[in-house]
Amino acid sequence: MGAPLAVATAIKGGGIVVVALAAAGAFFLRTPRARALAALLALALCPVLLVGELWHSSQVESVRERPLAFLAVAIAGLALVAALAALFAWRPPLLPVLAVAALPFRVPVEAGGDTALLLVPLYLVVAGGGLAYVWERLRPPPGGPRLAPAERPPGRVELALLAAVVLYAVQSSYSTDFETALKNVVFFYVPFALLLKLIASLEWTARIEAWCLRVTVALAALFVLVGFGEYATRRLLWNPSVIQSNELRSYFRVNSLFFDPNIYGRYLALVMVALAALLLWTERRRAVAGLGLLLALLWAGLVLSLSQSSFAALLVGLAVLAAVRWRARPVVAAAAAAAVVGVAVVVAAPGSVHLQGYSVESLNRATSGRVELMRGGLRMFADRPLYGYGAGSFAERFRARERKGRAQAASASHTIPITVAAEQGVIGLAVYLYLLAVSFRMLFGRLAALREPGPPEPRLLGRLIVAAAFAALVFHTLLYAAFLEDPTAWALLGLGIVLRPAAPRPRRARRDGDRGDARPDAGAGRLAPAASAEPRS
Repeated sequence: MGAPLAVATAIKGGGIVVVALAAAGAFFLRTPRARALAALLALALCPVLLVGELWHSSQVESVRERPLAFLAVAIAGLALVAALAALFAWRPPLLPVLAVAALPFRVPVEAGGDTALLLVPLYLVVAGGGLAYVWERLRPPPGGPRLAPAERPPGRVELALLAAVVLYAVQSSYSTDFETALKNVVFFYVPFALLLKLIASLEWTARIEAWCLRVTVALAALFVLVGFGEYATRRLLWNPSVIQSNELRSYFRVNSLFFDPNIYGRYLALVMVALAALLLWTERRRAVAGLGLLLALLWAGLVLSLSQSSFAALLVGLAVLAAVRWRARPVVAAAAAAAVVGVAVVVAAPGSVHLQGYSVESLNRATSGRVELMRGGLRMFADRPLYGYGAGSFAERFRARERKGRAQAASASHTIPITVAAEQGVIGLAVYLYLLAVSFRMLFGRLAALREPGPPEPRLLGRLIVAAAFAALVFHTLLYAAFLEDPTAWALLGLGIVLRPAAPRPRRARRDGDRGDARPDAGAGRLAPAASAEPRS
């Protein structure tokens, strides 16, 4: 390696760590000005690092050949971001609504013969919101900033998330696929961390929550109608691999406006979990009828996706709701009984689940190659158990080790813990498990109060919806992929931070030796304003 190349590699490796640390600084630096500068640095470095990494590749060849066109697009994008920043500074409640509306939309961008699905609408919203956040702290308007006037102190969930981002950036330094690691950081982790920062810093009201739910349900219904159209015409809008699969098989899968039927199914499953929670805790007949019709519509859309992982995720989310609404023991017993029946069906009639025999090869074919990916990932982990093969290296290492072609190796093992273990070793796996532990602890605390008679407290019901949806999403990642690469995970955790329960008042020591009562915060029944000091999760 020549000296110039070594210097360039060191700069890129240092840059990815710097941008990750800048995202963490937006949460953990002490002063508002310092946090704003860190957020600005993260916003600015992401595109710079990406262009620097890809500049000499075929993916940006058209950009290099037409610099004026690229400059015009860049200026237009900056103007749009500035306009959004002004809009969010003027009307802060529009930020969460537009962010929720932008979550599912991926725009196909062709470059160098490859098609990348980029969350362009969400990037614009995050950039606009981030710019407004920075501007109002560097040049505070009269009366103080309108966007996130007082920020919640970060807790364990934020610490775990940012630790995962920084560790991933550090472990990209020895990855054999640095480009993939860089793309994951600048396309997903850092923008989504800034999205989390904005969501958790806003003052949420019941009106904002209602509008976010309406937008989400309306989008889900729209996606289902598009899926119906695809099924009726037997024509998909995009994704050549699914189109080819539909031509070779007896069934027809739809993906609506999503590229992947499984991501489409995941989105519908999460929305159905939210609607089911509302259905279980409402007593109004008109609301029950309306929610039932919406659930039937989304169920029909989910069926046409034929996403088995999404069906399973929906069942997990519904099981969480049932355990909170009634009791956990009957739900666990029913799940165990269903598992026994499922095993009995597989043993008695393996052909019903596309198994031809009981060999590993048969199971691998029935799971579309997932077993082979999982075995390869576990072997990678066994070879480097401590620190793994480096961030983003799974596909490249899997192809090299298993002697597979590009078409035979996915970008992940379709089981997130195995992907993390193979790429990041025990160190990364420990951070991943810690993140799940603190997230579930934050989301599921004190939900048993929903079993009490009377109408549910809205804040508590909202946290249950987030908890059940997050549980469904995490389970989906055990069968498919995309955990922190999915902005929905960050959005759900952001809402969980907003809705996390207030800490009980400390017990007061009494001179007579009696124990004082621990009483909950009197404001715990309302959506806490952003100015309140939130406890660590």
